Amino acid sequence: MDKELLTDSDENEADNSEAGEVKDQLGDIGIVAVSNAKHNVQTITIIGQIEGHYILPPQNKTTKYEHIIPALVAIEQDLDIKGLLIVINTVGGDVEAGLAIAELIAGMKKPTVSIVVGGGHSIGVPLAVSAKHSYIVPSATMTIHPVRMNGMLLGIPQTLSYFDRMQERIISFVTRNSNIKAERFKELMMKKDELVMDVGSVVDGENAVGEGLIDSLGGLNDAIECLYTLIEDEEEKINQGEVNPCSIQ
Repeated sequence: MDKELLTDSDENEADNSEAGEVKDQLGDIGIVAVSNAKHNVQTITIIGQIEGHYILPPQNKTTKYEHIIPALVAIEQDLDIKGLLIVINTVGGDVEAGLAIAELIAGMKKPTVSIVVGGGHSIGVPLAVSAKHSYIVPSATMTIHPVRMNGMLLGIPQTLSYFDRMQERIISFVTRNSNIKAERFKELMMKKDELVMDVGSVVDGENAVGEGLIDSLGGLNDAIECLYTLIEDEEEKINQGEVNPCSIQ
């Protein structure tokens, strides 16, 4: 039987089909790249609930850390990508998964900007402050509260010690990556008269900036323009020899 020969059009259709599949996969996990922008910027969305080591019910809108972590590693290595925009609208979720993502973002050399829209609650707070510059829209809110854990727990001193140490990890990360003081963040975390049947605080966009938790109040265009500025500043420093692109901050 004669072998079928692929024509140029067949090859193009195959390439387009493969590109379409990749694009669909990127869209499914909330990662978008634009090819004709002023600078090649990647966008990652952190939405719904942060899913960690356990799979959440199918009706939950989730951000899976096993998707986000390799994407961040790839973005940091890709020479064509000049910056990262993180769009956040999350109710919180798995503490360790959220902190893992936040630490990776904070450790990136490339310019990063985050913007909170809707909500950046619970573990969403460290995620919001992990970028080099953070934005929040005026209508967004952020809930700050102590560490929570579902399921059966042993009421023993070791459990309380574990909770306290995990809480300190969050406080340390937030204060290292924002302008809020640890004492003030603890005050907001342990506030008793704001949340019904719970302790903690809900701060809106303006108050989040006023507290030093978020850098700036603004919208999408502000965040993008800030990211472009960071990219151009970084490129200028490299061109002038002020920054070694191989150095680690």
